[in-house]
Amino acid sequence: MSRSNGAGLAVLVPGGGGQLGRDLVAVGDALGDRVEVVAPSSAELDITEPGAVVEAVADLAAGAAQAGRRAVVVNAAAYTAVDAAEENEEAAFAVNADGPRVLAAVCSSRGVPLVHVSTDYVFSGDAARPYEPGDPLGPRSAYGRTKVAGEDAVLGSGALAWVVRTAWLYGASGRNFVNTMIELESTRDTLSVVDDQVGSPTYSADLARGLLELAGRIATGQGPRSTVLHYTNSGETTWCGLARAVFSELGADPQRVRPCATEEFPRPAPRPTYSVLSTASWTEAGLPSPRPWRDALTAFFADVRAQDSTARR
Repeated sequence: MSRSNGAGLAVLVPGGGGQLGRDLVAVGDALGDRVEVVAPSSAELDITEPGAVVEAVADLAAGAAQAGRRAVVVNAAAYTAVDAAEENEEAAFAVNADGPRVLAAVCSSRGVPLVHVSTDYVFSGDAARPYEPGDPLGPRSAYGRTKVAGEDAVLGSGALAWVVRTAWLYGASGRNFVNTMIELESTRDTLSVVDDQVGSPTYSADLARGLLELAGRIATGQGPRSTVLHYTNSGETTWCGLARAVFSELGADPQRVRPCATEEFPRPAPRPTYSVLSTASWTEAGLPSPRPWRDALTAFFADVRAQDSTARR
């Protein structure tokens, strides 16, 4: 977060137990006294419960005012079990749409800005170029439909709100594709990974830094004109390409990862064939350009090694 943002920032992060929430806390801690991040888990703060949300946002606003900070909410709470959502769309809708609606209404009433994190799954995935924020939406899965509903709820609430879409998120904590590949490298001689789905892998720590930078600018009245932004690490690859890059970082032979077609691994929820998000809206807003996904992956491994070394001391 740039030092030009003046007074300190107080950030409430619903969904703080997830990989993004944990990275928002870590990045906030690294910024020292300039940022205070409070990140309750979904068990500690259920955003579908109006009373709990009213209390949490009121506490945020009061604490920020007392400490001379500016308050912002960054919503990282989400139902992200894409396949399970096909049979449990009502449950996914509660978290991905009803919850953001409640959160936005409370933020609006309290005058607290809101940043809501969304996904590439709001698009159909059949584009031939990176998606811009204003491109037509066309979700093909229950998960995608619930995330569209959440975006609509936030942007139509009257709150001072922004939606930030991201994609292919991975981090040190929780289950994600990169951590799964790390596990499989040690247990499989070879493995087959889909090579006909294209996207932009995104390190959750990078997204966290970007979100806090955005929150700081919003808090000082310098928020972007566009209320929908895209943030991913730059460049694109396939799942197979990402898996091979993980193997390379581990010092393993990337050719042990064999390409295959989506049809060979049918899933309940359809996946976008092409879901690269253009980050032009992000950089045009004057926000720092995301680094290339390959550089971010290398940084992820360096960060994990550093954390492991610290934990062993």
